[in-house]
Amino acid sequence: MREFIEFAVHLADLAGEQILPRFRVAIGLENKSKDGGFDPVTVADREAEAAIRREIRRVYPDHGILGEEHGLTAGTSSYTWVIDPIDGTRAFVLGQLHWGTLIALNDGTAPIVGIMRQPYTGETFIGSTAGTELRRGNSTTRLSVRATSRLADVTVCATDPTMFAGPAHQQAFQRLAPRARAVRFGGDCYTPCLVAAGCADLVVEAGLKTWDVQALIPIVQGAGGVITDWRGGPAERAGEVIIAGNRELHAEVVAALAWPLVPG
Repeated sequence: MREFIEFAVHLADLAGEQILPRFRVAIGLENKSKDGGFDPVTVADREAEAAIRREIRRVYPDHGILGEEHGLTAGTSSYTWVIDPIDGTRAFVLGQLHWGTLIALNDGTAPIVGIMRQPYTGETFIGSTAGTELRRGNSTTRLSVRATSRLADVTVCATDPTMFAGPAHQQAFQRLAPRARAVRFGGDCYTPCLVAAGCADLVVEAGLKTWDVQALIPIVQGAGGVITDWRGGPAERAGEVIIAGNRELHAEVVAALAWPLVPG
């Protein structure tokens, strides 16, 4: 496990070498959305993922790789690396800080290692069965969630209100939001890590992809938090995700969302 953790940190270093020189610099972007929305991708996304893939193929040629920008390369072992080179590209192109590189290692059953690196701030959140830690410079801090919090006392965090655009998502979120103290939008992969750090309590997202979720699972769970789909099931391939600081809060959120068995 330690070997895989340190290798994942190394991969995040390589990604940062591609990303940082292009941050807050005028670079071109493309819109990947086919439905009139805005889903940007930049050369920083693509080059960072390419650097990660080259190193995985060099060190673990039998491992599979699934990345947002370059798709799936099947491996011959049970292990697959799941990569989002820049989660929060919209924030990245605005020069904001709520973005990061997500790297997970899935053993064929579940993600066993998760990394979120924000190279501009120098923060690396690392999760595994051994727990969750934050590295910054020469400092390493063990992380844990806030163990007690109630829905009425917390802020619901979500990346973007447009992720609740469909009627079923809108209705579910509208059932939840009035029961909380406040709602805060923005954050992408950064806010779930703040739940692991005990700074935030609740994140509710929709419209996610596998590479958006897999790295966050070991980070949240390693800190004692809960991450599931909206029904309380596994989050590994979920589009709708709840990240909560404790099981009591999580149960309140599942009940409030009352997500249908067949989303409409």
